[in-house]
Amino acid sequence: MNISPESQVLERHLDLLNQGSVLFAGNVTDNFPQQLKSQKIPTHVWSWYFDYAKDFSEEACTFGSNCYQQADLILFYWTKNKLENQFQLLQLLSKAPIGQKVLIIGENRSGVRSAEKLLAPYGEIAKIDSARRCSLYHFELTEKVNFNFDEFWKTTEFIPHFNVASLPGVFSANVLDEGTKLLLSTLDNRHFFGDILDLGCGAGVIGTYIKQKFPNIHLVMSDIHAMALESSRRTLLINNLMGDVIASDVFSHIEGKFDVILSNPPFHDGLDTAYRAVTALITQAKWHLKEGGELRIVANRHLPYPDLLDQHFGSHEVLAKNNKFVVYSVHN
Repeated sequence: MNISPESQVLERHLDLLNQGSVLFAGNVTDNFPQQLKSQKIPTHVWSWYFDYAKDFSEEACTFGSNCYQQADLILFYWTKNKLENQFQLLQLLSKAPIGQKVLIIGENRSGVRSAEKLLAPYGEIAKIDSARRCSLYHFELTEKVNFNFDEFWKTTEFIPHFNVASLPGVFSANVLDEGTKLLLSTLDNRHFFGDILDLGCGAGVIGTYIKQKFPNIHLVMSDIHAMALESSRRTLLINNLMGDVIASDVFSHIEGKFDVILSNPPFHDGLDTAYRAVTALITQAKWHLKEGGELRIVANRHLPYPDLLDQHFGSHEVLAKNNKFVVYSVHN
């Protein structure tokens, strides 16, 4: 795996990295942690993304919404989501000793400059490098940081008597996504029973909605995003419902077969990323559906999924569509 532009900038400062243990956090997506480890630098990663974290051992990586690991140096990769940065950085610093050193690296277009305003009340921050369209900041903690996890929860009543809980970085946290809304409109056209999988569950809207309407189903919800999993668990809880919520990279950790698989697969993370995930979803779904089982997905209408569905299922049905989205159904 080639290292990112951010990591290429950090390579210019190996003298700063080779002074003790290193904790990676934020939007790290490459194998730079392994490269440092191969140079005998103790490293640990905190990742919110299971598709990345699953390639590490539990000793080398923390996957989840909380991290208690400490290190001599924190390397934070800035994300495009302001609240994600605030949540992760302040949580780490609230557990760190005075004098904690942090390097913050990010693409200029991601808004990394706002790190100055975020961290100025807690210590000394200065830009120490600029290259590869990225900026690198050095920070040293001088003031105690108070962090309250509960302040980051947001609860929204998208539909009457249906509340959705969400944490920073979770898809469709502020408004009901148009694609999800269209998919929900098709869930009244049949009786659902048995084992139901909401794949790429986000804040848990689809799975919780169908569990509310058909309480006797066995519901499983999965996602790669740690905050999505936390959000789905809480969404079920506040609606007095139960279901299994698990981390899985598409079907990587899904066991058993299902009567129905529902999904609003990602397309907003870039076409290449989205197409990889949806290709895996469609090509592997047959092995996770019971005989006669249904795969029902909603997708942006410009994406080439009908051909993929026909290739693997023989044909497809359009259950609903509007000027942006289409709900497809196929049977095993």
